[in-house]
Amino acid sequence: MLALVAGRGGLPLALASALQRAGRPFRVYALEGFAPDLPDVTLFRVEALGRLLRDMRKAGISEVCFAGAMQRPPVDMAKLHPLSLSLVPRLMKVIGKGDDRLLREVIAIFEEAGLQVRGAHEVSPDLLATGAVGRQPTEAERTDAARGAEILSALGPLDLGQGCVVAGGLCLGVETLQGTDAMLGFVAETRGGLAKTAGVFVKRAKPGQDLRIDMPTIGPDTVTAAARAGLSGIAVQEGAVLVLDRDTLSRRAEEAGIAIWAQP
Repeated sequence: MLALVAGRGGLPLALASALQRAGRPFRVYALEGFAPDLPDVTLFRVEALGRLLRDMRKAGISEVCFAGAMQRPPVDMAKLHPLSLSLVPRLMKVIGKGDDRLLREVIAIFEEAGLQVRGAHEVSPDLLATGAVGRQPTEAERTDAARGAEILSALGPLDLGQGCVVAGGLCLGVETLQGTDAMLGFVAETRGGLAKTAGVFVKRAKPGQDLRIDMPTIGPDTVTAAARAGLSGIAVQEGAVLVLDRDTLSRRAEEAGIAIWAQP
């Protein structure tokens, strides 16, 4: 059986739907305070991580898939469960070293407990970004997208975000811990006359990122936010970005005149 450790957003809902269609048994778990809009969710706290792992094994869970937005919750060491005495300190040691380092430690802890971690793209491969949506990008848009890919590649070793905005070769915003929506909102509010061209939002996995957790994702709301920011294109990394609600995303992109395509 698979455990869907779910956060907020559309990805957990899409994966739950895919699992139901496939007739695959699963249970939904969520960090307290970040539960998705799904039925029968088992809540847990970081302080009781060890108990969670024990209960998963008792329930016949053998695979785990992480999906959805979560923030780093406060940890009360006074409430530490006995089974978590060695686990939570491991997380606390890496919590300030970037998302990728923290998530790799999470994967290691679950796999050491005998649970195989599966990526969302393994659970539902049809969510992977391939090809193009709507019109073909212009040469200027492709040039901005290539520049964005260079920027994200350079920032990768610093374990920053998975996205940036480039217009006319100028970087108008870089995704940080606040996420994509915050970055696109910042660009919408501040771009003014900084660039003569509309610009492109570039979304890619961090170089060397373990794609089994925190895989980059776009959906219809991403298109809406990009349009508000005055952008004309969205370039995603082929085979490394998930696309939610493709039909609605395509319709919004067509209405906004935004080109969406996958780049190597």
